[in-house]
Amino acid sequence: MTNADLAADALLRERLGSARPDYGWLSEETADEPARLACRRLFVVDPIDGTRAFLNDKPWWAVSIAVVEDHRPIAGVVFAPEVGETYAARAGQGATLNGAPIGASGVCALEDCAMAGDPRVFPHPSWPIPWPAMRVEQRNSTAYRMCLVAGGTFDAAVAPVAKHDWDVAAADLIATEAGCWVGDHLGRTFRYNGPSPIQASLICATPALAPLILERVRHIATAS
Repeated sequence: MTNADLAADALLRERLGSARPDYGWLSEETADEPARLACRRLFVVDPIDGTRAFLNDKPWWAVSIAVVEDHRPIAGVVFAPEVGETYAARAGQGATLNGAPIGASGVCALEDCAMAGDPRVFPHPSWPIPWPAMRVEQRNSTAYRMCLVAGGTFDAAVAPVAKHDWDVAAADLIATEAGCWVGDHLGRTFRYNGPSPIQASLICATPALAPLILERVRHIATAS
């Protein structure tokens, strides 16, 4: 956490809260308020997703804002200021990058696909089925990784660790509206604004790659 995280959180809460005072609030930088559970709609916010990149003067951080209604995002924006990219979506209306429509790639094989993730994860010998050779690149912001999949720059993003609602809610809608599959390693889509706002893991991929990835990661459930 940095002073910038806190300042961004305060600014967003003041502006968004003033515009929609009846909405609940869930943010990485604000103490959780149980009152949000009674709200049909709420803002789910990560003021700076990818703080390490922000601190190290790398461009892979973003501001992530979602409106969640009845446990699913209905509007989302992910703004990556260093690269001048704004991803946005409304439920049922598609996804855009800087106002232009976007869609997932047509890649259907893991071999040589573009994977957004930690390059150290995939060669690890503990995988029951070894991963094929892929072009794996790290992007610090989880939301930005998912948006890059939504726009076809990457074909999939895999993070076999828990993610909070604020990490993924806005990008979930953007990626889904762009034609991607988004969920956890058990094949479950995400449900937001629960008592514990945590998702088990993250898989964001083209429809063809999602089942191939799930086949390789489902075993994590038996070890957790």
